[in-house]
Amino acid sequence: MENNRLDELLARLKNIQREIEEEIDRLLAEKRHRFQYQIRRGKVVFERKIRQLHRRERTGLLAYIKGAPLATILSAPIIYGMVVPLAFLDLTITLYQQICFRIYKIPLVRRSDYLYIDRHYLPYLNLIEKINCVYCGYGNGLVEYAREVIGRTEKYWCPIKHARRTPDPHRHVKDFFDYGDGEAWQRDLKKIRQDWDEEK
Repeated sequence: MENNRLDELLARLKNIQREIEEEIDRLLAEKRHRFQYQIRRGKVVFERKIRQLHRRERTGLLAYIKGAPLATILSAPIIYGMVVPLAFLDLTITLYQQICFRIYKIPLVRRSDYLYIDRHYLPYLNLIEKINCVYCGYGNGLVEYAREVIGRTEKYWCPIKHARRTPDPHRHVKDFFDYGDGEAWQRDLKKIRQDWDEEK
């Protein structure tokens, strides 16, 4: 009875998530129209008059640097130093899935679905702001990509819910076995390892 209720709630959640995605798509189309841009061959293209307006709104580099607090300038090397571990994570997580996922027949995660860097196309950003936006887009997209790779790994090797729920579990956890359900583990582990329909 308890699982039926949970299955029902999860099905409702899936429907709500689909409705949310549809609404987000609708709102994005509305925003594209309002801010007068299109996406052509993966690149954002603003209408000429909007590009000109944006360029007039851009803060000049010297004014931007002069207006920056000293602490912001001094902390920049620490912030940008994180690009080294991020790039290392990118390389290793990509190699890992290319090798291991093929061995275990786990569908590969498309990196390009998670690393989408487009804010540098905004004409109202100066060079430093564009670099900052590329860096943040890369870092956050990379963490999403890595999370999906690791989530699929956990689904294959250890699909057991924790005794306590974490604040933001990845999307595969809902399919995991209950903590302490050894019978389901023995009976259905092979099945869960082969159930990748929604990932393809």
